[in-house]
Amino acid sequence: MGIRPNPDQFDAYLKSGHGGEVVMLNLLKFRPRAEGEPGSGAEAYGRYGDEVKKMIEARGGTLLWQGRADHVFIGDVDSNNWDAVALVSYPSRESFVEMVSTPEYGKAHEHRDAGLSDTVVIACTPVVSEL
Repeated sequence: MGIRPNPDQFDAYLKSGHGGEVVMLNLLKFRPRAEGEPGSGAEAYGRYGDEVKKMIEARGGTLLWQGRADHVFIGDVDSNNWDAVALVSYPSRESFVEMVSTPEYGKAHEHRDAGLSDTVVIACTPVVSEL
């Protein structure tokens, strides 16, 4: 599984029609040891998070929640073996794309690459219920 979006995934996201808030659901599996830098995979990912949190906030976004994935309640345990989960809100799809397209993000992403063995990132949009 890839740590970065493939070109088709990125292109489809760029063309999506949603214009408001987007929340990124991040499912994370850490390497036991970081690849190419000191410490554990979780420590490398922490360095990524420290740098990227500032970029997110500078664009009006926020880290909504992060925590350990302790127990698979429903589903196949072997296919859902995540270490951590994070929810990050961005004011728009455009603000997210702009951030991940900067050289600063590319540099910080090196820690993410070093720390993760697997990930799934799902772009989520609010659903407005009609009462």
